[in-house]
Amino acid sequence: MTEISTGGDLVTYINVFTVAPENQQRLIELLQYMAREVMPKQPGYVQANIHRGLEGTRVANYNQWRSQADLAAAREDADVRACMEQVLKIATLDLVPYEVVSVHRP
Repeated sequence: MTEISTGGDLVTYINVFTVAPENQQRLIELLQYMAREVMPKQPGYVQANIHRGLEGTRVANYNQWRSQADLAAAREDADVRACMEQVLKIATLDLVPYEVVSVHRP
């Protein structure tokens, strides 16, 4: 379960993919495969949460890493690169690191 809090040491990425509606489910399946099978083998990987855009053209992936260096190293991994090649054949990616600055709960 994702716990979002301020002041943590994790690096958070919110990746927004844009995809044709007919490829949205395939993109989700690719990202789920990566989250289950590929990324857990990478040092520093914490978790990923995949969100389907209800309008049909976007998928968001909220993921966390121990450090930016860990993610950079993962991007060089052959399995990660092979999966991302498949992803980028059907989608474009806006990859941005974020810092949690505020959390509000009732």
